[in-house]
Amino acid sequence: MKVLFIGDVVGNPGRKVAKEMINKIKKEEAIDFCIVNGENAAGGSGITYVIAQELYKSGVDGITLGNHTWSKNEILNFIESDNKIVRPANYPQELPGQGSVILNGKNGKIGILNLLGRVYMDNIDCPFKAADRELEHLKKEVKVVLVDMHAEATSEKIALAWHLDGRVSCVLGTHTHVQTSDERIFPFGTGYITDVGMTGPYEGVIGVNKEIVLRKFLTHMPVKFEVAKGKVIFNAVVLEIDEVNGKTTNIRRISEIIDV
Repeated sequence: MKVLFIGDVVGNPGRKVAKEMINKIKKEEAIDFCIVNGENAAGGSGITYVIAQELYKSGVDGITLGNHTWSKNEILNFIESDNKIVRPANYPQELPGQGSVILNGKNGKIGILNLLGRVYMDNIDCPFKAADRELEHLKKEVKVVLVDMHAEATSEKIALAWHLDGRVSCVLGTHTHVQTSDERIFPFGTGYITDVGMTGPYEGVIGVNKEIVLRKFLTHMPVKFEVAKGKVIFNAVVLEIDEVNGKTTNIRRISEIIDV
């Protein structure tokens, strides 16, 4: 089984390039599932119903979220009924939406689990314990489980991978918008990368207009972030997974700068 996972899609520039690259990669490789982190897809923060549908029409099979899950209020109108979108499982369980989903494809099915880190982020429920809870039911139905660990601290992401090694197919870090070069396969078959990176404006600061970010750093005054313009970077990974035992056999980074 081949899975294409695309790093945090930022705004319209990111969505446009994601669509182009999904079509290109699917033509070149036998991709079974395409998953994107879409928590920044709507103007750089949050996601809307229209944009979720746009991503699905582009060839996306599932969408993971993160700390900007609730940035667009309208998500409350559709997150409960959308069985392809997953928000962090360690949010309070009474909140709407699902912390994990199972996607069915032509060549099998895959479980998707979304977690949110706590180091330098919101003080929410434990992602390690939330993962254990969600896996209790996921592993009864699927061998292949992909985990999106949306977190700031590299140590927290690596620790989670060790905690889940052999129990999930991969742990993929998101959130920092900067792709790391530490892809590996852990001893018991769990694929890993600290951060998949970003699909969004390259000529900014993690996708945001650089002049606005510089103003904030220089003055420490409040600013309104805007998605940057110019070239776009496409960051993703392609995973090859043995669907019989759920172990990752290969993980490969993709990083391409596109002049739009």
